[in-house]
Amino acid sequence: MNLRVVVAISGGIAAYKVPLLIRMLKKAGCEVKVVVTENALEFVTITTLQTLSQNPVYSEMFAEKKSDFTQHIALADWADVYIVAPATANVIGKYANGIADDCLTTTLLAFDKIVFFAPAMNTKMYHNKVVQDNIEKLKSLGVNIILPEKGELACGVVGDGRMVEPETIFATLESFVEQSQAYKGKKVCITAGPTYEQIDAVRFIGNYSSGRMGFELAKVFAEKGAEVSLITGPTQQTIEHCNVKRFDVKNAAQMYDKTVECFENCDIAILSAAVADYTPKSTFDTKLKKKTDSLVVELVPTKDILAELGRRKKENQVLVGFALETDNELENAKEKLNRKNLDFIVLNSLKDAGAGFNVSTNKVTIIDAKGEIYNSELKSKYEIALDISEKILS
Repeated sequence: MNLRVVVAISGGIAAYKVPLLIRMLKKAGCEVKVVVTENALEFVTITTLQTLSQNPVYSEMFAEKKSDFTQHIALADWADVYIVAPATANVIGKYANGIADDCLTTTLLAFDKIVFFAPAMNTKMYHNKVVQDNIEKLKSLGVNIILPEKGELACGVVGDGRMVEPETIFATLESFVEQSQAYKGKKVCITAGPTYEQIDAVRFIGNYSSGRMGFELAKVFAEKGAEVSLITGPTQQTIEHCNVKRFDVKNAAQMYDKTVECFENCDIAILSAAVADYTPKSTFDTKLKKKTDSLVVELVPTKDILAELGRRKKENQVLVGFALETDNELENAKEKLNRKNLDFIVLNSLKDAGAGFNVSTNKVTIIDAKGEIYNSELKSKYEIALDISEKILS
């Protein structure tokens, strides 16, 4: 696989399985470095880990006679992938809340690439709401959780919480690497956020879109190897990925021009932006003063970006639209799908709790041109973006 992998071992009995994972990674062509907590060394020895990884083991933040006090930064910069196995409730809780108080958590907090957690703990601990909330938080942050199995635990109880076998962790990583190349060589155009239609120097017509869905889409496709052009309206969302080129626009007209330009040479276009349907006919460069009588702002339609791309779409291009509805949701989405010549449409309903604007979760219905319908559960917008990427791939 030709990856540089940090294997991080925390203090659980499942640590005894991890040397086999290290050996499998080495045989697959990976470079491996190991980070351990103090308690992990109660279950597995440094000598074993050094021998199998063929590298020093990182266990102390301030080891005697070591002059490199920033080794956690160097290690984080070096690695492509970070695997925490076993991931105890303690480590999960620390990472979910930004705590870095040992070599493992400090290195992990400095790492900004692909992270896998393989949880392992007692059944009651695993099902504790605090632990489950922390796991869900990690998922929302893009951490890949390799869920534990049901089986006999160290305490003798049979239940959830048993770490999966090293072969499963290895296969999961291998599959992830294959998926990360799924869109290699493809150009993807994504729109995100709201548009602001100016009334005067200080006022505008806008909407509540945060842009989060579009940014999660950009992240997913970039992680899968695509060259992403992200065209975004005003938003506080940020993204840092070498495969993403960001273009900031303000209003619907600017988004129209940039998206039409981008679409010409792209393979896939996903329009998740909440573009204004109307814009003021006249604008003012100075602030309008408040008067006692009413103010009438005449609005005119904006150019329909999605319809224009549907007219221009070539046979080898995929076009995906979004629909936010409050009434007759499915019927309206199907009509939009057909009218605008889309390959599929992603329907959001404001009636679904936890979905829509300014939340980290979403619940969608995906309808394709063949009439097939997929209804998602409520999940993180990152996971919804993964679903959309899989739909396009299929």
